[in-house]
Amino acid sequence: MSAQIDLDEKFLTVTEVAERLQIDERTVRRLFADEPGVIELSFPRKGRRTYRTLRIPGSVVQRVLCRFTKGG
Repeated sequence: MSAQIDLDEKFLTVTEVAERLQIDERTVRRLFADEPGVIELSFPRKGRRTYRTLRIPGSVVQRVLCRFTKGG
């Protein structure tokens, strides 16, 4: 399954999302790790842990927030 990516959209780092939501960066990584539309760059190294970089589109942040927001 291929996702359409809008390059004109603002992509946020894990740190930026954590600061905006006032939550821990580890929580952001757990929330967005398998979310469709998030770009994940992995840097595996032999015998060492894999480094992952996430770039999160603003529309994905809104979608996840709507999903976790209670409706009145």
